[in-house]
Amino acid sequence: MIDTKRVRTDFSLYNKEDPPIFLDSACQTLRPRQVIDAILEYYEEYPVCSGRSLYRMASRVLQSCEEARDRFANFIQARDSKEIVFTKNTTEGINIVLFGKKWSKGDEIVCSDREHNSVLIPLIKLAEKQGVKIKRVESRSDDEFDLERLKNLINDETKLVVMCHKSNVTSCTIPAREVAEIAHDHGAELLLDAAQSVPHMKIDVEHIGADYLSFSAHKMCGPSGMGILYGRSNLLEQLEPIIYGGMTVSDTTYDSVEFVSAPYRFEAGLQNYAGIIGAGAAVKYLQQIGMEEVEEHETYLSKRLADKTRDLENINVLPPGEPTKKIGIFSFNINGYDSHDIANILDLSNNVLIRSGQHCCHSWFHARDINGCARASLYFYNNAQEIDRFIEAIEGLSNN
Repeated sequence: MIDTKRVRTDFSLYNKEDPPIFLDSACQTLRPRQVIDAILEYYEEYPVCSGRSLYRMASRVLQSCEEARDRFANFIQARDSKEIVFTKNTTEGINIVLFGKKWSKGDEIVCSDREHNSVLIPLIKLAEKQGVKIKRVESRSDDEFDLERLKNLINDETKLVVMCHKSNVTSCTIPAREVAEIAHDHGAELLLDAAQSVPHMKIDVEHIGADYLSFSAHKMCGPSGMGILYGRSNLLEQLEPIIYGGMTVSDTTYDSVEFVSAPYRFEAGLQNYAGIIGAGAAVKYLQQIGMEEVEEHETYLSKRLADKTRDLENINVLPPGEPTKKIGIFSFNINGYDSHDIANILDLSNNVLIRSGQHCCHSWFHARDINGCARASLYFYNNAQEIDRFIEAIEGLSNN
């Protein structure tokens, strides 16, 4: 198990006299001092551009950024660091793939019925602009992913399967390797929205068989404004950049342009060097902790939370009901309370910080006629005492 007492010394929030109980890590995690120090070091010691100049400080920026690229490749078990594209978030990575591919009218894309707006909205616009047909895999009655329905929906017109690897509402994780195999059997590619999976479990993109995978640094102890797109080398070379500009070309004339190879053709303009370096430090920090240990710790806390809330009256936990299927995320409602009221009361009365609303998954809530939910989300720096205090707080609300 993770030594949370020691780990929490790395986070300034926990060095305060009366720290809040932070249970909103699915939105954005806290950052350890090691990440903040790496960012400060860049701004204080070598705050210059990469790739534009040859002096030593500029070379140090380039080296630090490429070291970060190498770390991310190793982190998700990519074959080559050139399969790692720096973006500003998960959303941008998804858009790069969806709008960078060549589509024909009648091509089909298959998604799930629980997609974040980062996937859903680009799909809606793609259907409007390109005439692509979008097909959704409806969940089972218990709200689990339905692999059989996926098999029935995919055909030889399917060009891409795009799905959230792990739901930010219910924490349900799709069987990604099986989904990849089904997609590949029909000549389709798989794009995973891995914003909620990469920070919480060990990921091996080669084992999964994902063709593309997009995630964000701010959900894994890194800075905001930083994301990662993984793509197989041959597939990245086939994508058309959706943003054009400096550092993406080898040469231009007044009438022509020669693009460089991936990943650099997708990294137009001056990059977020501090963010890249900070994100690399975050990966190093997580690797030192161990992703198996992160998942084990979250599983322990999630089971504790599920066991102690199972018999509480007036608390309605979103499906699925099996605790082992909801690692790290506890989404619920309390009879008589709006989800925003729950979050506000927990903050003001108990110093507990959670998220409320529809969590950028409006379509999922509308389809189930639910106004929203309160969501507590965990990470490796949370401890059992915080979980127990959170349970006491919502039990108090449910009894009023």
